[in-house]
Amino acid sequence: MVYSIMMFIIAGLAEIGGGYLIWIWLREGKPLHFGIFGAIALVLYGVVATFQTFPSFGKVYAAYGGVFIILSVLWGWGIDKKTPDLYDWIGAGVCLIGAGIILFAPRS
Repeated sequence: MVYSIMMFIIAGLAEIGGGYLIWIWLREGKPLHFGIFGAIALVLYGVVATFQTFPSFGKVYAAYGGVFIILSVLWGWGIDKKTPDLYDWIGAGVCLIGAGIILFAPRS
């Protein structure tokens, strides 16, 4: 379980970081190399996600969505300096609980 969580976090940071670099390149006029590094990070995100041990692509990506939301809130807080409010945390927590249900619910 620790391995899976770490893979979700690494994939999330690659996706959010890559998207952020492309965002600031195109929207804030940063140099082209920001976009290139962003694209590389997004490719790495796609590769890292395949290291999950769960057999189903759909379940991995659905569960990853919950982790992505938590990481996005944290990224906005730490990098963009936008403090999350109570509803941001409640919404992110609901998504994370949903991700846990998708991955770890007992099935027959």
